[in-house]
Amino acid sequence: MLGVAVAAPASAQSLAVAESLFDRGLADMLAGRYETGCPALAESQRLDPRPGRLFTLAECEAKWGRIATALARYNDYLALVDRMSEAERATQSARRKLALEQRSALAPLVPRLTLSLPPGAPAGTRVQSDGMTLEQPSLGIALPVDPGEHVVTTQAPGGPVTEARFTIGRSESKEIVLEVKPPAAGAPPPAGAPPPAPSIAPLPARQPGAAANAPDHGPSGGRVVTYVAGGLGVAGLIVGSATGWMALDASGVAAENCRDVSPGRARCNPAGIDAGNRAKELGLVSTVSFGAGVALVGASALVFLLEPSPRREPEPTVSWDVTAGQAGGGVVVRGRW
Repeated sequence: MLGVAVAAPASAQSLAVAESLFDRGLADMLAGRYETGCPALAESQRLDPRPGRLFTLAECEAKWGRIATALARYNDYLALVDRMSEAERATQSARRKLALEQRSALAPLVPRLTLSLPPGAPAGTRVQSDGMTLEQPSLGIALPVDPGEHVVTTQAPGGPVTEARFTIGRSESKEIVLEVKPPAAGAPPPAGAPPPAPSIAPLPARQPGAAANAPDHGPSGGRVVTYVAGGLGVAGLIVGSATGWMALDASGVAAENCRDVSPGRARCNPAGIDAGNRAKELGLVSTVSFGAGVALVGASALVFLLEPSPRREPEPTVSWDVTAGQAGGGVVVRGRW
């Protein structure tokens, strides 16, 4: 009973704040103050999600010129309406019609941006677009963005931040290879990096005839190749598994945004089409990476089993016997190597 008594005022306060934000956001939108109206509407929808507020937010983003964001809001609204009952859907018929018209008009105008890292970029390089971190699967493919100026930053582990600014217009497609600056010489290692291994002075060369045992030889060249191939194979298996899960997730998104119109045929909204394309691309990457990983691991295991183990060279042994001769007082020296 105490939990209900405490939670109820907080819920009521959230509803009141959401209503106040919606009223203020709507007034700003109607007055053309989209830079303040749209964020207020977005916060109102976050605190108290409702179909009408989501539609109004999509309208505000479209009027503001953020057409990629607006298109995503319209798609969310239409997906929400499609899950309603017939009676609930009837109350949204006018808004649904406008949302479909807006989606058809805006889809061809959305710009597409492809961001890529240069060859040889250090592993773990961080890429952010307008403050949003882009993981590896988001690089090298065309992503929808809003028209206008964008800021992209890159940072290698322990290196400086490199900033790039550019402008993209409606219906425009751009491909940008980002710049990554390496860490400065003598710069401290990044936080969390393991300490460098201590340096070890080389042992002095052993003189011929020394009594110390001969050291073992290091691994052969074939065995080194085996280790490298095995490591690459394991990496391929990890990449294949990760992209496989991402492909399954994208397929689920596509399924939610597609509906069967006849046996063997389906109709998808833009979100479903994008998710389907992304699922195909990730599925191809998963198949290739997993297959290459299995092949490399199998080959390295076979070479490892067939490669002879390194052996220690025998140390030459020398023994001496000195015997006094009985005849003539001579000395006989016998050696064995």
